Amino acid sequence: MDPILLDFPSEIKTRRLILRMPKPGDGQVINEAICHSINDLRPWMAFAKDIPTVEESEKNVREACAKFILREALRFHIFHKEGGQFIGSAGLSHPHWDLPKFMIGYWLNSYEKGQGYMTEAVQGLTDFAFHHVGAKRLEMLIAVDNRKSQKVAERAGYTLEGVLKNEDRLMDGRLADSYLYAKTPDKMERTHYGVPDENK
Repeated sequence: MDPILLDFPSEIKTRRLILRMPKPGDGQVINEAICHSINDLRPWMAFAKDIPTVEESEKNVREACAKFILREALRFHIFHKEGGQFIGSAGLSHPHWDLPKFMIGYWLNSYEKGQGYMTEAVQGLTDFAFHHVGAKRLEMLIAVDNRKSQKVAERAGYTLEGVLKNEDRLMDGRLADSYLYAKTPDKMERTHYGVPDENK
């Protein structure tokens, strides 16, 4: 089936969070979070090389919305269930729909550090990918120096499968090795977002 015809939820709820697809108008809160978090994001995220304008952030949001509808990438914006504050973003990119498999990426508003929110969001996104999108494999590529992001992957139950040498170039121009983390449905726990699989 053509991926554009696939139907699955555009919103994920976890214990404390709501993850939803990008919507026009999100650019303002995204831009504020990037501006506040720029020092944490800049070493790892290409979009944080330069501080974007609000208009650039809004353009990016609208492009992400279009890609979600076209099933080219499934980005989610993360908000507190109570209060509605923006926390960060996580998503499924580089889809291989024939398998299917995806890459997971994420970033956190620095205001929200140390609360376990991104681990919770990644767990919710992982469950969504396996039980609603039908993913057979999820991968993360994380720079070997990015220990905070590695901890999220590990707490979310991803397995370190290897090291890819000279896999990326950091924002300062240095070549970087990356850890390859992955997860497959057979590694899922019984308790997950959605209906438990009684066959496990």
